[in-house]
Amino acid sequence: MRFGKHLAGLAAATIILATGLIPEIGTEAAAQPELIVFAAASTTNALTEIGKLYASRNPVSITPSFASASTLARQIESGAPADIYISANVKWMDFLEEKNLIVKETRFDLLGNRLVLIVPEDSPVKQMDVIPGFSLTGVLGKDGRLATGDPDHVPVGMYGKKALQNLGAWDPVKDRLAPMNDVRSALVLVERKEAPLGLVYATDAVVSKKVRIVGTFPEGCHPPIVYPVAAVSGGKVIEAGKFIDYLKSPEAGAIFKKYAFDVR
Repeated sequence: MRFGKHLAGLAAATIILATGLIPEIGTEAAAQPELIVFAAASTTNALTEIGKLYASRNPVSITPSFASASTLARQIESGAPADIYISANVKWMDFLEEKNLIVKETRFDLLGNRLVLIVPEDSPVKQMDVIPGFSLTGVLGKDGRLATGDPDHVPVGMYGKKALQNLGAWDPVKDRLAPMNDVRSALVLVERKEAPLGLVYATDAVVSKKVRIVGTFPEGCHPPIVYPVAAVSGGKVIEAGKFIDYLKSPEAGAIFKKYAFDVR
């Protein structure tokens, strides 16, 4: 009896194998598309949370890559695989559009932000009035540097330079910068007290308990801070479009607002 059952089991297994009813290991996982999202460093916390929420409800994985918008744009230009690009200014999105590296029909402005000055949490500096003619040198002291993005190519540094120029505060500090490759690196310098003052986005300040905002730049002193989004040419455009639509949703907007972004 046992021998007969054994033969029956072998026969059933043979039929299953012959008809291909056993799925290959990893087939389901392989069929799930991966969306690679190149996004400005300032979106790290918000986009990570949104990506996880979206992936939990849809048969797709979201793989974000965060860096300066300029770095990411150059990587896309060089052929790095990406499906969606989120910039922290229009310049670098325009750069890719001019090279036909984004799907123009998917481009739109998603977010806005504000420029702020931050100090380490235990700094004696309480408040700075960011007005025409104000000075940063007193807070920097003799050897301190202003931590921000590199004004030659990193959006926060570019916005900051324009703001300080318009307020008459650029010349005294232009040679006293700690120009970083992205805004989060500037934030870290202030967190570690390696810089007494930082110029970052409001959204970066709110994610750290180690810094305080001591001044906010008036919006009119620099070009509007805009975060354009678009699908990357040659990527998974259909899936990218679905995720881009979700970024416009009230649910995603609530998460962006939690991290102090202005939702457009």
